[in-house]
Amino acid sequence: MKKITKTTKTPAPATKPAAPAPTFKPTTPTPAFKPTTPASAFKPTTPAPALKSTVAPKIKTPAATSPATPAVVTKPKGARVTIVVKADVGFGNSLFIRGSGAGLSWEKGTILENSSNDTWKIVLPAAEAPFAFKVVKNDDVWSIGEDYSAAPGDTVTVTPTF
Repeated sequence: MKKITKTTKTPAPATKPAAPAPTFKPTTPTPAFKPTTPASAFKPTTPAPALKSTVAPKIKTPAATSPATPAVVTKPKGARVTIVVKADVGFGNSLFIRGSGAGLSWEKGTILENSSNDTWKIVLPAAEAPFAFKVVKNDDVWSIGEDYSAAPGDTVTVTPTF
């Protein structure tokens, strides 16, 4: 019997010798920029208009002899007044308010609304002018000290003692 042997050759890769890198050599010198239009063509034929002045206008100041008068701020007439009283008068007791103005009277009190343990409140709907008032416990026991005062539009918080 014959023995057959097969050998295979792989072809060698095709390689070419490396070509030298090209080098850039200008063949002619680069000319400097030369405009094709003469410079006189770029000059305006008419002069530019003059710029307007941007000076700020003068502000008139008041004479130094008359001082500035402060603005008077007035509260509107007929505005409501809120009075908040901070006092713990005990269970079963109430607070009243008496006064002169805003619908109050010194002879008979107007009851306040209890909003928490020690906070009482009343809103008087239309006070025309400043007025004086006093807090009275059970419309019988007057608070100690001077009268309190309020004006239209005020919210006054007081802490009376009895």
